[in-house]
Amino acid sequence: MLRTPGDPLSPPPTSAPAIDDDFSGGELAPVWVPHYLPHWTTADRSAARLAFTPEGIDLRIEEDQLEWRPEDGQMRVSNLQTATFSGTLGSNVGTHRHRSDGLLVRTHTPTSLHYAPTAGRVDVTLRASTDPDCMTAIWLVGTEHDDPRDSGEICVAEIDADAIGASTRVRCGIKAHHDERLRTDMIATSVPHDASRFLTWSVEWGGGVTTIGCEGRLVAAFDQAPAYPQMLLIDVFEMSPDRGAYPKAATVRRVRAWSTDSH
Repeated sequence: MLRTPGDPLSPPPTSAPAIDDDFSGGELAPVWVPHYLPHWTTADRSAARLAFTPEGIDLRIEEDQLEWRPEDGQMRVSNLQTATFSGTLGSNVGTHRHRSDGLLVRTHTPTSLHYAPTAGRVDVTLRASTDPDCMTAIWLVGTEHDDPRDSGEICVAEIDADAIGASTRVRCGIKAHHDERLRTDMIATSVPHDASRFLTWSVEWGGGVTTIGCEGRLVAAFDQAPAYPQMLLIDVFEMSPDRGAYPKAATVRRVRAWSTDSH
């Protein structure tokens, strides 16, 4: 039975996590790919701008940073993800075919599945960006390396800078993309927390159910879940430049992630 928003979350698994990173080592752990969907663009455009701090790792937008893809206008992004997959150069095969304007592989990216379970639990502690025109996001998406239908997304949190206050508006849910076995079911809701402070966002998926939470309490539950490999992405986007001071940043303090695949 799906639970009610505000209910306590289930505790995390007792097994050792596949990822437990507080970014205190001064360098990225091998699980992380510091690029945003690098196959659809070039390395100079996909590369994350990062800074290690006493509070964690900053995902930054810097003034001289290039747009992620010229066809996407002025959008810039710094991202960490846990897998890569693409087809051959010039093909339209690759993870997250999210654009309708002719995405083609510009950088061949070998299949690398550092963390991509078919079911699991993820807890991400971060401070969202309050910088103008920025959005902080936590999400999982199908890698598509086995089947192009395996494209469904779990949106854990999309947090616009102007939605942050004593309570914070957030978008979350399921995006079907090219998977006819899923239906898109996104909601906009509020959590009683200021996302400019460190909050822990949680997601658990598997067995046809997805639950999303914040600070140990349920935000939303959905009666569906992708049943194929999902990679984790954490990122900050800037939708248009030249507003506010640089660098703009979201800070990730800790990530813990488990695989609960049955096989």
